[in-house]
Amino acid sequence: MRMCSRQERIQKDVDVVIQRCEVEKECLFSNFRYADTIFTFTYSQGSRRISYSVNVSDDYPDNTFVSNSENADDVSITMDPIPVIFQKIASEMRLNNDATSGCPSFKTPRPQMETNQCHKAPAEDNSDRDNDSEEVCSDGPEEEDSDYGGQEENSDDENQKHPQLEADLKAVRDLKGAHAVSLREYGGFDDMDIDLHIDVRFLDRETAQCWSVSRQEPVTIRLNLSLTQYLDGAVPKVDVFQVSIHKDKFGLGPQIKKIMQTFVTNQWEKRTRASWRATTPAPRRFNFGLETASSDAKSVPNRHRGFLVQAIEYAEQRIRVVNEFCVICDEPHVFQNGPMLRPYVCDAELCIFAFQTLGVMNKVTDAIATGAQVVDLLLSMARAALASNRRDLIFNPYPSVVDPANPEKLALDPKSKNYDRVKKAFDHLPRIQQMTQTAHSEMKKQMDTVDKLSLPLLRWVISSNRSHIAKLATDNQLGFMNTHHQFLLLSSSPAIEAKFRIARRAHGSTFVFHGSNIENWHSIMRKGLVVASNTKYQVNGAAHGVGIYLSPHSSVSFGYSGMHHMGYADQHNANPNDNNNTANNKDGQGLRFLKSRNLKCIAICEVITSPCLRKSGHIWVAPKAQYVCTRFFFVYEDGKMRDPNINTQNKNIYDQILSVVTSRHHATKGAA
Repeated sequence: MRMCSRQERIQKDVDVVIQRCEVEKECLFSNFRYADTIFTFTYSQGSRRISYSVNVSDDYPDNTFVSNSENADDVSITMDPIPVIFQKIASEMRLNNDATSGCPSFKTPRPQMETNQCHKAPAEDNSDRDNDSEEVCSDGPEEEDSDYGGQEENSDDENQKHPQLEADLKAVRDLKGAHAVSLREYGGFDDMDIDLHIDVRFLDRETAQCWSVSRQEPVTIRLNLSLTQYLDGAVPKVDVFQVSIHKDKFGLGPQIKKIMQTFVTNQWEKRTRASWRATTPAPRRFNFGLETASSDAKSVPNRHRGFLVQAIEYAEQRIRVVNEFCVICDEPHVFQNGPMLRPYVCDAELCIFAFQTLGVMNKVTDAIATGAQVVDLLLSMARAALASNRRDLIFNPYPSVVDPANPEKLALDPKSKNYDRVKKAFDHLPRIQQMTQTAHSEMKKQMDTVDKLSLPLLRWVISSNRSHIAKLATDNQLGFMNTHHQFLLLSSSPAIEAKFRIARRAHGSTFVFHGSNIENWHSIMRKGLVVASNTKYQVNGAAHGVGIYLSPHSSVSFGYSGMHHMGYADQHNANPNDNNNTANNKDGQGLRFLKSRNLKCIAICEVITSPCLRKSGHIWVAPKAQYVCTRFFFVYEDGKMRDPNINTQNKNIYDQILSVVTSRHHATKGAA
């Protein structure tokens, strides 16, 4: 099994020390051993023996403990890598005529604040409605007290730095601030790490949650370069991480790492054809507007301020729009309605194979454990689309699933659709409640015994969802909707949301309902709301013109969802413990999972109230999809509406919706 990058780095540093001693004629040390996070070696001169222990931590080289056998209580804490530690011990041994009995002095990391201390984050312009600052909890030191895992530059300069290095470092600090870059040197070895720290507070809370990014700390781009050759050395190796997030859980890590490795490789290849000196580029348009600016996002910044500024600016612009590009091939997604919110793989077969076979989708149990109700809903939508007589149109996208028995073949292929095989795999899925109570290994074993495509299909349903959908916490649910199946639903990309906010400031906005049969939502979750009027996707006609049909009146949109009004007898005989009655389910739980296949659903959207919005009585039509953004989603298990007269333009109703939309504490549960 391939070691993780931290283990590789430790082993590399250990090997450097051993190799150096092998070529040194009078090496003072022997008996090198690295096991169980401890690197040991022995000073051996005559009859004297001193064993040194270097105990590495999870954030190596930071917080590394050094001790020796002559004075076990003399323990130093350092941020130096193993080669530097070894060099300092060897130097002190020689300086003291081989007579030292203690550890050399190492730099000690500045004291860390206790974890989970709260501090005020700067106010953000994420919404023109909410300009207050938010209180956040940090798992580390406040930003002004942290060097983000970096280290002060080593003053012991055995190797001469490349003359361009200091100028490039200074350029980053002048442009982005002192904490935007840090440098770690490896003592006498021609090796260094340059960390570029990207402030990602430009992401709003929901986008950051959807992308598995912490907004409270920077995304670090680590470049491993030659200290003396710098730009003239080998192509830098790239790593991407956030200190507080485990690498397996840092959603953007692999995609940004691939993007930046491609970037630096291309820059190193260009240097053989042209000088590093800047050339004056033609003015370039950079647009985060409604139209996808894929070519602009990939435009390489001018290098007149140095390579490091060029790299950090490129990283910043790519992080903003990662959802617009395939996570494997980095080509722009092509959708009828532009990019969606969640990063995903394109439909090219090579990318699908790579995505499914390289372990990207193997964390399905985490999604089930933390978002079981959402997974249950996504499966219900997929099943409804598959069962529809319009499935050729609306079971779209069709699953792309690699054959578990033959990784070079698709078992489910959009080019050769087999609906019966998909249905069979769905039918063999256990209930979500059972999955959440079973260990992953046991669940996989059980499912593979019955149908080897069931688990891969489940993974596909979860990972192909490109909207951010999360169960609303009880205190954020809208009681007038009379169901506890209430979800936050965001599908627009950050760029579209930003343009939407600009339009809202100019024209205002309001909240309306959008109803559609549950069979249509499998596609909507992956492609967004689209204008279906006068297309093959149209179902109900376009009597009021082309556009997305909306209504401030629930009765209109409930009708489009296929729901019917409960009669007087139904209401009189309704079960007081009915799952859909939030008044009798104050904890918001009721039955955790969907029990019925007769599901109906409706969304609350925000629409721009520009002159383009056409109103024909209770029916409103937005001519373009970018004028509409989904906000909430509601599911009903019996297909009956209890109150058809909800009007979003009623001040009390509107204020309740607005209070949840503008809340800084959605406290959502289990996103997918």
